[in-house]
Amino acid sequence: MNPPATTVAYLGPPATFTQEALLTQEDLALAELRPFPTITAVLEEVASGRADLGFVPVENGIEGTVSATIDGLIFDVDLYIQREVVMDIHLHLMAKVGTTLGDIARVSSYPHALAQCQKFLAQQVPGAEQVAANSTADAARLLGESDARDGAAIAPRLAAERYGLAILVEDVEDHPENQTRFVAVARERVPEASGHDKTSIVCFQRADHPGSLHGILGQFAARNINLTKLESRPTKQGLGDYCFVIDLSGHLADEVVADCLRDLHASLAGVKFLGSYPAAGAQGDHKRRQADAAWQAANEWLSGLRSSIG
Repeated sequence: MNPPATTVAYLGPPATFTQEALLTQEDLALAELRPFPTITAVLEEVASGRADLGFVPVENGIEGTVSATIDGLIFDVDLYIQREVVMDIHLHLMAKVGTTLGDIARVSSYPHALAQCQKFLAQQVPGAEQVAANSTADAARLLGESDARDGAAIAPRLAAERYGLAILVEDVEDHPENQTRFVAVARERVPEASGHDKTSIVCFQRADHPGSLHGILGQFAARNINLTKLESRPTKQGLGDYCFVIDLSGHLADEVVADCLRDLHASLAGVKFLGSYPAAGAQGDHKRRQADAAWQAANEWLSGLRSSIG
């Protein structure tokens, strides 16, 4: 059992979706929460030892991978994912009290959030300038601190409450089923196997040649290991030089996963281990209970067989 975190750095300012997701984790919500202006700053705070955990977005259902997070974990810091949290994302258009849709000349938000509201913006405020902010909450904070009556922000409901803004239109996202995946990262700890886990790794090729990716995927197919994500990322070593980010079902403690990682490490230029951690999802707890029950039954069966030896 890992000791509880006492300090958690997260993408701020307060009232980001990241903080909303963080507050759904009862144990983490009890820690000292420290907001930082960028994902890079969060990761560096943890890597330096000044915070026990970092909590950052890593993937969005509409816009895909959050590059600052995944590239930071691959190239800049050596941290392990402790858990993942998946949260539904609902965006709201907010402005100073008294502002109307007709007054809006600028709309500010995090680029991913702006991209998720293009249909609404084109229909409701077609002439408004779209301004990128460091986060959805930062867009709301800057608007709340300004005297602008012709500006608006797209942000979480929590941001409107914190920064004294009025919500003009709720749920302005183009895809209401959108979700964001967040991860908690730490320097050294690898959580124990829960029975419903993911493992994240990065595979570096020796050379870009035909069949390279097929050889990597063959290691998983041969062991019947399910892949939940496969993405190529530039290695920053030259145009056309890519590594592969892979999420797979299972835990480092599982023999089949460990055997697969061993063979990959032996055959590739490098494998970076990003973590083994409990998988998120509505059925997660149920699957973990099923795995515990199945393991207990199998253990009792094996013990019965061994008792007959000799």
